[in-house]
Amino acid sequence: MEFVAILVSAILVNNFVLARFLGICPFLGVSKQVETAFGMGMAVTFVMTLASIITYLIHRLVLVNLGIEYLQTIAFILVIASLVQFVELFVKKASPGLYDALGVYLPLITTNCAVLGLAILNIQEKYTLMKTITHAIGASIGFMIAIVLFAGIRERLALADVPECLKGFPIALITAGLMSVAFLGFQGLSVL
Repeated sequence: MEFVAILVSAILVNNFVLARFLGICPFLGVSKQVETAFGMGMAVTFVMTLASIITYLIHRLVLVNLGIEYLQTIAFILVIASLVQFVELFVKKASPGLYDALGVYLPLITTNCAVLGLAILNIQEKYTLMKTITHAIGASIGFMIAIVLFAGIRERLALADVPECLKGFPIALITAGLMSVAFLGFQGLSVL
């Protein structure tokens, strides 16, 4: 039951984009088309999950044993940067169209505060490896749900009659704010 609570909390209650406001750069930058948003969501899912596992192991097996926990941020950034390089090479070979569509936002996963925030949060919460994996999967699913829903709304808004002064980024920010408020409705689920 505890794993279900962690999963639901990470997806809906404490959504990294809409409740914790982490990962806003790719959320706003890559969410103009659902296909591109889904591709970014998959890349972030892979990086978040694998980075959480590796950073957990590095923290527990290396940093704590050597008494150098203060280097966790540097170590975590190195892990995340390495994973993003791997994802970038894979996407470039497997799907050049998606690679071109993601543009600069794909390498920016390295500096995506949601990925680093997740790794640090897992350590702060003193999660076990299984809880870390569960939390990472939930956080990445929550990220993907948020970015894909937002992209779907933005596609519809592109066809809507929006006042000239709100077209583009202003209506996107208003929409993101309304989505965030909507996700506040899940706060009652935190009693699981």
